[in-house]
Amino acid sequence: QVQLVESGGGLAQPGGSLRLSCTGSASTFYLYAIAWFRQAPGKEREVVACIGNSGAITKYAESVEGRFTISRDKAKHMVYLHMNSLEPEDTAVYYCAADRSYRPDYCSQSRRTYTYWGQGTQVTVSS
Repeated sequence: QVQLVESGGGLAQPGGSLRLSCTGSASTFYLYAIAWFRQAPGKEREVVACIGNSGAITKYAESVEGRFTISRDKAKHMVYLHMNSLEPEDTAVYYCAADRSYRPDYCSQSRRTYTYWGQGTQVTVSS
């Protein structure tokens, strides 16, 4: 069982920035592809970005391309989501998720791929 914990959410103004962090409990965390999803009230959970195990492969939703950056620090068992130029539409609960199927330099943007999920962290963008 892998436990994921998100942190770094909060209130930001439009145009502002936040950095979310995700840490995993397993020693094998570095093997997993990791994704960030988000869910706004009344909406389906949607993928934001994903990153392969080495960090060489990243994918983004069109709505955040060029504004968000996903990265990982393998030594620290951490994955980050750097969010810039925030918009009110980015308001949501953000979740990190881990894909336990070891596929080198690959990440999926499908929710069904991910086995382990964190509890989520709230991001609110408002003036």
